[in-house]
Amino acid sequence: MAVHFNHTIVFSRDRQVSAEFLAHILGLKVGRQWGPFLPVETANGVTLDFATSDQETITEHHYAFLVGEDEFDEILGRVKAAGVTYYPDPRLSRPNEINHNDGGRGFYFLDPDGHGMEVITVPYGGW
Repeated sequence: MAVHFNHTIVFSRDRQVSAEFLAHILGLKVGRQWGPFLPVETANGVTLDFATSDQETITEHHYAFLVGEDEFDEILGRVKAAGVTYYPDPRLSRPNEINHNDGGRGFYFLDPDGHGMEVITVPYGGW
């Protein structure tokens, strides 16, 4: 059997708020609650399972999403409409600019818990 990435847990202060935020930005849906998790499923079947954590500090992680050109424009439009600041690089410099790395387009933004979200149209290396 081939190895496929299936899901990851995303800790948040409020799973509902965080799952709905990401689902809205990416144009996805929040799935049905399963135990302590609220899943947001991507087109390739991978889920980000949001869980509320009572930890004082949420350790930030990075999540990257590969999208088509049309989806990129739609996502960027939703980011702008929501008033979310976006950046061309992971150092979060130059607010409200995108990058053109590897012949595509991309940007970074933070979710309500400080997780770094990245949207790109071409994988690294231009594959």
